[in-house]
Amino acid sequence: MFHSTRGKELLTSPEAILKGLADDGGLFVIDKLPELDYHDLLNDDYKLMASKIINAFFPEFTFEEIKKEIDEAYSAFDIDSVVDLKRCDNAYFLELFHGPTLAFKDLALVVLPRLMKLSKRKLGYEKNITILTATSGDTGGAALNGFKGIDGVSIVVLYPDGGVSPIQEAQMCSFRGDNAKVLAIKGNFDDCQNLVKDFFNNHKELSISSANSINIARLVPQVVYYFYSYVELLRRNEIADGEKINFDVPTGNFGNIFAGFYAKMMGLPINNLICASNKNAVLTDFFNNGKYDKRRPFFKTNSPSMDILISSNLERLVYYGTSSNEDETSALMNSLKNNGQYDFNNPFDFFNAYSTDEAKTLEVIKDVYNKYNYLIDPHTAVAYNAYLKYANETKNNLKTVVVSTASPYKFPQAILEAFNIECNDPLKAINVISERFNIAIPAVLNYPLVVRENVDLSDAESYVVNVIKCFK
Repeated sequence: MFHSTRGKELLTSPEAILKGLADDGGLFVIDKLPELDYHDLLNDDYKLMASKIINAFFPEFTFEEIKKEIDEAYSAFDIDSVVDLKRCDNAYFLELFHGPTLAFKDLALVVLPRLMKLSKRKLGYEKNITILTATSGDTGGAALNGFKGIDGVSIVVLYPDGGVSPIQEAQMCSFRGDNAKVLAIKGNFDDCQNLVKDFFNNHKELSISSANSINIARLVPQVVYYFYSYVELLRRNEIADGEKINFDVPTGNFGNIFAGFYAKMMGLPINNLICASNKNAVLTDFFNNGKYDKRRPFFKTNSPSMDILISSNLERLVYYGTSSNEDETSALMNSLKNNGQYDFNNPFDFFNAYSTDEAKTLEVIKDVYNKYNYLIDPHTAVAYNAYLKYANETKNNLKTVVVSTASPYKFPQAILEAFNIECNDPLKAINVISERFNIAIPAVLNYPLVVRENVDLSDAESYVVNVIKCFK
């Protein structure tokens, strides 16, 4: 059963999945984490492992139902293993970008629509549902792709105008479908995210849900690749059974790394979770000084998916950190909304947090390529630099999985800038990268002319209402 971080109402898996966000504004959490022994997964490929783990969280569905949807969902990935691990000395890059939009969001967003379809069937829910989601770049394209062709579901994606990469924008704005709308909002990601949250509170008469990681069914599939990484290292004889490892995660909204928290709480031998941020270092400051303070300058960086000052999923960690006290969690979140900050004595000492500026991000991209002949995107570079800082600070030599969240092709201008290569056209830059680094261009990077639809922040709520009412 699931309930809100701010209240005690119990919901079944299908109810929580369809609802997305709790009526009181909180996020859904599970009252008792499922028991899962990684030894029972040693012979499983990614799809089978995902079916078992997701079914453990959502037992109202049969294993056969889950497995059928998982097998179909991951058939669109360009490698049979779904994800891959590449070793560079004591670190392993966990490649999560082999899906249809070349980003880690695909791992969850090809599954979420199918779980919503099963949930509607279980509950006998026949009305059309509109997915309303905000994106800092990757969620938008992945959500549009995932919900394509899902009967009874429409989708509206909001993204910050000028706040995503040209490739991310092309992926979203080139999408065509009667059940989809993409809107560029004149503001930053936090404005888009706040708009979504307020919309849920202000329009409960509409049939809406979310594809952001605030939806528990978006979060749970991300737990899988933590288990898969550990099991795969065991199978390769890179670690001993029970040996602890670290995970190093670039994160803005805190969903990716929170999935690692769940994996650790479920018994996976994780030593530390390294939280990597860019210049918008609100999470770094939170873990280092116990204060979450969004009252700071907002920076547009070369790792735009992390340009976030309100990390929504941190609320789930705060909930567990208060010993599951809904009232205390609600008070802290109200303080954030009303005062812009809150103080929190984090009891989880296995988080380490570091931030990286733009110049260092480019330097790391170049250094990793020169040393390992391996090209990484700027978000992965932020993570790898955090790993280097962590290793130097702690002298911890445990093997570390660096979560690689996107293909370098999604951020071609940052790649070329790292190597001092000039190309003013971001779409032509794809060809330059392919020629310079001898890396095949993914077939999915083929977009028509981008046509944007811009909406002022002050007009966005009423505009979205009209869009939703037009969906069949």
